[in-house]
Amino acid sequence: MHCIGFPPSIDSSCRILILGSMPGVRSLEEQQYYAHPQNRFWPLMARLLSEREAPAAYEERLRMLLRRHIALWDSIGACERDGSLDSAIKKEQGNDFTALLRDYPRIHTICFNGAKSAQAFRRYNRALLSRTDLSFHALPSTSPANARWRMDMLAEAWGKVITPHEAS
Repeated sequence: MHCIGFPPSIDSSCRILILGSMPGVRSLEEQQYYAHPQNRFWPLMARLLSEREAPAAYEERLRMLLRRHIALWDSIGACERDGSLDSAIKKEQGNDFTALLRDYPRIHTICFNGAKSAQAFRRYNRALLSRTDLSFHALPSTSPANARWRMDMLAEAWGKVITPHEAS
């Protein structure tokens, strides 16, 4: 199946950019980042940002992040894939981060939601990796396929980068 990712959820005040690899089947069907109900991304973000819970409405979820200067996008813009597993991704095309960072110069922290996101970013953006004004953080995936990482473990790892103070 040919998959095309989403545009970034971003505004000019964003300082943190969280990158997935490519939206899964459920996310593509619903046209929403992290739409699978077992993906722990939204509950994790609510917890790290000291919210009672993640908003039910998708647009409110995006606003919760944007209020905290957090943008969302993916390392891969298009690919071939059957199913939702990152290991099934073939013929990937990276997104244009040189242009994104030029258009949104306040971004200083880039977080990778899982190994495939980090791997794809490195493959297509080698020149950006040497920029001293950017910090890069490979974090464990919030995907239900990464079941060995419990929510408390994810919160500990992600909480070193995404904190209410940093994201305010």
